[in-house]
Amino acid sequence: MEKKERILLFIPAYNCEKQIVRVLDRIDASVMRYISEIIVVNNRSTDGTEKAVIDYRAAHWSMPLKVLRNDENYGLGGSHKVAFDYAIKNGFDYVIVLHGDDQGDIKDFLPVLKRGYYRNYDCVLGARFMMQSRLEGYSLFRTFGNIVYDFLFAFAIGQRVFDLGSGLNMYSVSMLKDRYYEKFPDNLTFNYCMVMALKYYNQTVRFFPISWKESDQVSNVRMASQAVSVLKMLWSFIRDNESIRGDYRDKTVDRYSAEEITG
Repeated sequence: MEKKERILLFIPAYNCEKQIVRVLDRIDASVMRYISEIIVVNNRSTDGTEKAVIDYRAAHWSMPLKVLRNDENYGLGGSHKVAFDYAIKNGFDYVIVLHGDDQGDIKDFLPVLKRGYYRNYDCVLGARFMMQSRLEGYSLFRTFGNIVYDFLFAFAIGQRVFDLGSGLNMYSVSMLKDRYYEKFPDNLTFNYCMVMALKYYNQTVRFFPISWKESDQVSNVRMASQAVSVLKMLWSFIRDNESIRGDYRDKTVDRYSAEEITG
């Protein structure tokens, strides 16, 4: 009998107590048909995010949901590293990333899971800027800026890029096992390095259109400073692809650890 593949759903969460329950509510039977386990990685939220998830778990005891609390505030990239390490150590085959701020919709992943074409790629990345994508509350200025950056990164890696980090992605755990991403930024630009790594590590990727909305979310993006740092990072990569092996972090972290608080 063929071994059933194990898919981990990873939800990074930081100060999103108003949104996280809505995210969890969308994970219904149609989604859980494919998911083996869910982990919410709380990046030291200062609001009621953690309590909201624990209360939700208590009310939905049959859901295979765990809450992990980062030992430090590692940033979004650091939370990815915690979750990727969890997926590797616990024998998962794939990990889906779904941000906890309710901008993306897990239901957009159902066609990907039903058709199973994710098995043919190292990663499948949700894209806000494909023709079939649906944006709500996203300004034309930000849309234009993102598309420009998509083209710049496409030039750098030699293939089409439709999003640099939508917050709804899927990775094969086999591509993560050598932990090439450990020195990538711990901040919001983590996914930018993951895109550059596609070329350096000869990884295969497929983008798919998603829906995306901004309503009551609080943005953690400092647009001007991030735009400059990303351009510097991209220029270094264009000049020398080996730069992807450097340390992009502002602070060295020996081990990205978290405590499970629902064990």
